Amino acid sequence: MNRNRLLVGLVIALVVAFFLSTFVYRVYKQAAMVRPAPVTRHIVVAAMALPLGTRLSEDNLRLIPWPEGEPLSGMFTRIQDCTGRALLTAVVENEAILEPRLAALPSGAGLPATIPEGMRALSVAVNDVVAVAGFVQPGTMVDVLVTGSAGGGSNQNITRTILENVPVLAAGQKIEQDRDGKPQTVPVITLLVSPEDADRLTMGASQGKIQLALRNTIDTKTVSPPPVLQATLFGGAPPPAASKPAGTPKAAAPPPSLYVIEVISGTKRENKSFPDQP
Repeated sequence: MNRNRLLVGLVIALVVAFFLSTFVYRVYKQAAMVRPAPVTRHIVVAAMALPLGTRLSEDNLRLIPWPEGEPLSGMFTRIQDCTGRALLTAVVENEAILEPRLAALPSGAGLPATIPEGMRALSVAVNDVVAVAGFVQPGTMVDVLVTGSAGGGSNQNITRTILENVPVLAAGQKIEQDRDGKPQTVPVITLLVSPEDADRLTMGASQGKIQLALRNTIDTKTVSPPPVLQATLFGGAPPPAASKPAGTPKAAAPPPSLYVIEVISGTKRENKSFPDQP
């Protein structure tokens, strides 16, 4: 009897548990079904990897959904709003196209579009030594040293640093750095300088010999090292002996040396001096 009651109670418990689990499942399912879908908008991204200076068009752009509540500063929602403009930085595939990374529409494409207003791009002839064995590439920073005559009637040479922390825009005709960091042998390097620095760089390249010093891109400190004179580095010749001015009288000959003899006469003593004969 007790055994039958135990079985009946167990069956009732199982039935109650089944109905409760079914109820919870239905409530959870309904709650999941009524959860509102996130609101999205479309933003413009690169359809492929694009190098610096690329002019944007419908062929290299596309739209992707983006959460409405997480806007990006300077993003575009229509492709036609950014077509015809050039990239100021390289982008990767699916990277958002942002306003600060685009040149103004009249700037064109390629290298001219990457030159900020008020700045100039100036090219200088280089070789493997001047270009630091080919490691001076677009995006790197350099100091410019020039060696030339000290002037002022002197035959000495002088080396001074005329520009510091100058961005490299292009190496030859390439405006992108090698992805593997391999050196590139090029005949010219193009630097981004102010108009005043462009004058100094042109004078240094035409009247002297320039040398580029590669620096770490995060090292932006201005050092202003003092110039180095040739005589200071290698040591100058001894100064010439001073010539005697005309009409200087000759030095008088020294008086002849004397020897003294003591003369005794009776009780008198006296010393007499006589010239020393050579």
